[in-house]
Amino acid sequence: MALLGLHTFAAAPRWDVPRMRALVEKFERHKVRVLEIPLLDPAEIDVAETRAFCAETGIAPVCSLGLPPEIDVIAAPDRGLAFLEPAFEVAAGIGAFALAGVTYGTIGKISGAPRSPEEFDGTARFIERAAKRAREHGLRLGIEPCNRYETHIMNTGAEARAFCEAAGEDNVFIHLDSYHMNIEERSLAQGIRDCGPWLGYVHLSESNRAAPGHGTIDWAALYAALVEVGFDGITTLESMNYVHPAIASALAIWHPVEANPDDVIDKGLPVLHAAAEAAGFHYQ
Repeated sequence: MALLGLHTFAAAPRWDVPRMRALVEKFERHKVRVLEIPLLDPAEIDVAETRAFCAETGIAPVCSLGLPPEIDVIAAPDRGLAFLEPAFEVAAGIGAFALAGVTYGTIGKISGAPRSPEEFDGTARFIERAAKRAREHGLRLGIEPCNRYETHIMNTGAEARAFCEAAGEDNVFIHLDSYHMNIEERSLAQGIRDCGPWLGYVHLSESNRAAPGHGTIDWAALYAALVEVGFDGITTLESMNYVHPAIASALAIWHPVEANPDDVIDKGLPVLHAAAEAAGFHYQ
């Protein structure tokens, strides 16, 4: 059975244990078993406090990030690996199974041209090296294809699969996101199928980043496709109620996605549960 997660941007712009503790009863009511913790600044995370919170509540952590503009993993891969190292240390320290997200490049950095063969090769080699470094910390590495306005490197499930195959490391997986899929894929189902065995994590994100049900994502089709491919991993609601300042501009988030921030959880999660149940997709 799958696990339901929640990106903590739904509740706060930074990881905040007291804030999360106040929401535990709500998480339990909505069957939230995983929290995605952004590591845009790993130094913000109190590792001991976070690990204790997860042990106390039974909530499993997963971590994510995107690289900053000054990092070029093709021209200076060692600098990129040095940037990831503190995030690997924090993710392992709090007990996460993976570091996912745009681990291969910068959100919001585009060339204005198609990805070149040199960019593919350089990015694949960086993913390979980053995966090996992640393995040293007991972690898996997720790579998230994003829409064309945020990157020209990797936009679809099929492209992410090509990078997984080129990197050749068994701890790499594809981190899909329905917000990006809605822009780039021929259909949600095809994007899911194209990942093959590398699909490892899914962001459930509405077409406008709002609460599920307040946009145009076909949740029935998405869950039906997950059932079709036999996916039984983690699906995480990602909504941008609150955004860390380091990434707000790159994500083009400058206004609240819901007039009432509580709607993301209180109205959005029931929509996901209903769609999952109708498709025969079961959460623990």
